[in-house]
Amino acid sequence: MTTILNQTSRFLRISLARGKVLRLGPHKEGQIATPDVDRDSVKQLVADGSLKIMGAGAQAGSSAANPALRTNVQGHLPRVTGGGRGGDR
Repeated sequence: MTTILNQTSRFLRISLARGKVLRLGPHKEGQIATPDVDRDSVKQLVADGSLKIMGAGAQAGSSAANPALRTNVQGHLPRVTGGGRGGDR
């Protein structure tokens, strides 16, 4: 995965492989597959200065990339509510 940065103040629509499209907001980062960096749509935006390639990053959704996504790091179980069984009957 490669991280890219939108350097403009407008939304970008980037065409990727297999008919996929990445919509990237102003001054936001996104991740694309490494082979997609060589596509003409990405190269054109990089040449215009609209897009900056930040480099290789971790897989999306990886808990190693973002410590806030790690769950249950101290061994405590999450509190579970009783569902629909509370209240007056």
